[in-house]
Amino acid sequence: MQACVESCAKQMRGTRDLYCGGFYLRGSPGPPAGASGAFVHTSMSLRIYSTLARAVQAFAPLQPGHVRMYVCGMTVYDLCHLGHARSMIAFDVVQRWLRASGYQVTYVRNITDIDDKIIRRAVDNGESIRSLTDRMIAALHQDADALGVQLPTHEPRATDYVPQMLGMIDQLEHKGLAYQAGQGGDVNFAVRQFPGYGRLSGKSLDELNVGERVAVQDGKRDPLDFVLWKSAKPEEPDEVKWQSPWGAGRPGWHIECSAMGYALLGESFDIHGGGADLAFPHHENEIAQSEGATGKPLAQVWMHNGFINVDNEKMSKSLGNFFTIREVLKVYDAETVRFFVVRSHYRSPLNYSDVHLDDARAALKRLYTALSLVAPASVELDWAQPHAARFKAAMDEDFGTPEAVAVLFELAAEVNRNRSAQAAGVLKALGSVLGLLQGDPQAFLQAGSALGAAQIAARIDARAAAKAAKNWAEADRIRQELLAQGIALKDGPGGTTWEAV
Repeated sequence: MQACVESCAKQMRGTRDLYCGGFYLRGSPGPPAGASGAFVHTSMSLRIYSTLARAVQAFAPLQPGHVRMYVCGMTVYDLCHLGHARSMIAFDVVQRWLRASGYQVTYVRNITDIDDKIIRRAVDNGESIRSLTDRMIAALHQDADALGVQLPTHEPRATDYVPQMLGMIDQLEHKGLAYQAGQGGDVNFAVRQFPGYGRLSGKSLDELNVGERVAVQDGKRDPLDFVLWKSAKPEEPDEVKWQSPWGAGRPGWHIECSAMGYALLGESFDIHGGGADLAFPHHENEIAQSEGATGKPLAQVWMHNGFINVDNEKMSKSLGNFFTIREVLKVYDAETVRFFVVRSHYRSPLNYSDVHLDDARAALKRLYTALSLVAPASVELDWAQPHAARFKAAMDEDFGTPEAVAVLFELAAEVNRNRSAQAAGVLKALGSVLGLLQGDPQAFLQAGSALGAAQIAARIDARAAAKAAKNWAEADRIRQELLAQGIALKDGPGGTTWEAV
């Protein structure tokens, strides 16, 4: 690993700058033609917690300067819920910081568009599998766009990679790691034939229980064995049946990620991510499949984001305690939802309630209030500058967004004290790294008002006239009247402004 760090550092010497999110990063290849913006400094000091190692470790990509990352995406049979939003936002921040650190990033986030739930939902709806999945993928993209989640480099659909899955299953069978359960039965992975199974979950084979998504079926040699290829059932639609050396059927859930990761990122890559609920059995099984087929480590770092909890229980569709992203966005603006997620560390549990979202909204308003006081300067960020240095140190230590957000509030306090356009510029620039604070401050502060802008302006003018006439009681009455309607007035050197409360 040290050799990789030294190699990468050598590559960076004497180079110019990387354009990223409207800013430049010193020490990288240089801006694209015609680009303009500020310059910032970066260094190779990133440390990431790996579930496999159970420790925070220094990170260096297998290929110097290029990070290859795979994140398990959504099964598209229904609208995404807030738990999905957390995973999308968490790894969006990861890829943003990697790019901000000067890395080229190839980011793969898959789509599961074939499984039992999808089949059942399509049959219940009386529509084709493709119709359902296309519709849900479009909804996923709308939700992700609203939350400021950037598109991954590749977003493969499982159904487009069935030949690659069949090829990997064939490899596993020839190595004695896969077997067919009787004539025309499922093809299963022989867990006990793979040395080291369970090292991600940290349990021995005898300690492991069958995961909730691993169905125990006749024909398995061991209850821990899992399905690679599901034999076709007569009642299933023809569109979910593919021909294979083992008869008509469809892929199991786990094999899709192994095949797509291999096809798009190679035998070994840098980061594999997903929700904590995927560590076992899904990721454990991915390791067994991929490493069983290639003989090489699948990923050097395994990252897992924490759950969103409701009443101390994981938010999930299976528990019926979930809120779709769209339901939440009917009540709260998208940036507040993103901020709610970002200000918590990605590995920690995150408690959902209206109280927590209200608090996130109020906190985000404090940042936008600072930006409303003075036009942010176009800054040349310097990571040696104290605020930027603390932000970078936080992000370099396992993507420590709570500490990074704390730096944003320090800058906001400085703007409030000094009306510093430079501090406001740094605040906005650092916020952009997290996908925050790029909107118009007044628009954010005034959003959600029950009164129209013209109505409010008329009442402000009436109050100004009352003050000019020294009718202080009327002026105060107008202020209180507006406050009762959710409008707070703020008097300043430039006149009276307002925001929604």
